[in-house]
Amino acid sequence: MHKFIHIDMDAFYASVEQRDDPSLRGRPVVVAWRGARSVVCAASYEARRHGVRSAMPAARAERLCPDAIFVPPDFARYKAVSQQVRTILLRHTDLVEPLSLDEAYLDVTAATSTLGSATAIAQAIRAQIRAETGLTASAGVAPAKFLAKIASDWRKPDGLFVIKPHQVLDFLAPLPVARIHGVGRVMEARLAALGIRTVGELRACEVHALEARFGRHGRRLSELAHGIDHGQVHPDRPTRSISCEDTLSSDVPLATTTAMIRDLAQRSWSASRRSRRIARTVVLKLKTREFRILTRSLTPVQPPGSAAEVARMALQLRERIELPATTLYRLVGVGLANFIDPDDTPAQAELFEAQG
Repeated sequence: MHKFIHIDMDAFYASVEQRDDPSLRGRPVVVAWRGARSVVCAASYEARRHGVRSAMPAARAERLCPDAIFVPPDFARYKAVSQQVRTILLRHTDLVEPLSLDEAYLDVTAATSTLGSATAIAQAIRAQIRAETGLTASAGVAPAKFLAKIASDWRKPDGLFVIKPHQVLDFLAPLPVARIHGVGRVMEARLAALGIRTVGELRACEVHALEARFGRHGRRLSELAHGIDHGQVHPDRPTRSISCEDTLSSDVPLATTTAMIRDLAQRSWSASRRSRRIARTVVLKLKTREFRILTRSLTPVQPPGSAAEVARMALQLRERIELPATTLYRLVGVGLANFIDPDDTPAQAELFEAQG
């Protein structure tokens, strides 16, 4: 029987800000740039009580919580703290799969820790995070990955919840189907149309009927409703893509984006240096005032070797945008993709791919 832990830092970005600035503690903190186009990166629990949530437009957050303190994000600082947390996790098992800066899965079935039970390991991890970073984390322990993630949210913030193997079916039965991984609003509505609103009701459906209606996803839903998840922890997944993008404070014509493209190229290049893998493809992303998204990509014979080369290629891709010169743009992004290991030999000729 596998034993999984899901660690989720509590209101991570906002908690780092409150930790580092005592005047923010106990106050509604919103990590976001002010402005009509900005979105919330994180909100403290004091702000969440007013309905503020991540990915919400900053303007709406300000309306919901007029007393909110807006703090611009400092991702370099958050990454440094995230690395501290990851170091703690690796003390207990080599099988750590980061999902983002603030959460990770651990497989502790055969952990290197001497603590024994998964529950004891989770307790130790939370105590070490608190002692060494001054922050709190919630943890979920379960015999399946998706259950561990559900469990970590059960007693947030600063909580620990354990689902034992014999408790799985009873625990799942009353949950709304939206708690199942892969059930978004559209699938939730489709299931509701069939009279299926809870996991127990989903479990009662014949797997063949679900497959007939939803294909392979129907079988997957049935398995999850029965607590079956074959997902494994994948440590250190190879880098696939890295990108940086900025939403402009006002819409601009394409010709004025040169400086921004150079800056974004430098940021993407710097981020890619943290990986030993080499990016073969440069990607330019644009979003028009009408929210039309365009991407252009270039895979040269020789991978780009500097930020200046990335910028040059991104500007070259910009020339392949064929919309009228009067078109205005609200977002610009530059990315690197198609990563390979250093000893791989590029064999692909130069390609230009366009879409949008």
